[in-house]
Amino acid sequence: MSVFEQLQQRRRQLGKTLQNLADLTAMNVPQVSNVLSGKLDSRLSTYEALAGAMDASLVLIPKHLLPEVARLLSGKAIGPDDVPSTVDRLLGGLN
Repeated sequence: MSVFEQLQQRRRQLGKTLQNLADLTAMNVPQVSNVLSGKLDSRLSTYEALAGAMDASLVLIPKHLLPEVARLLSGKAIGPDDVPSTVDRLLGGLN
């Protein structure tokens, strides 16, 4: 799933309007719309601002860890509970 799709999905989950995001990021509504649709090639700081406005963060995940991250995000973590997962070790044990 692309960054654009993830940001759009997060916006839908939260029920945020383009105007809400524009107000929170000091962007205008057409700019927010264009960034979220991928029509505007923006700076990373723009994507970070949009993610932050939706109480989320952008994170780079090494490709070899994507399957484990996907399992974790789906709620299907594997292994014993008392052993930190690779994701926990990667992110420094953040909960």
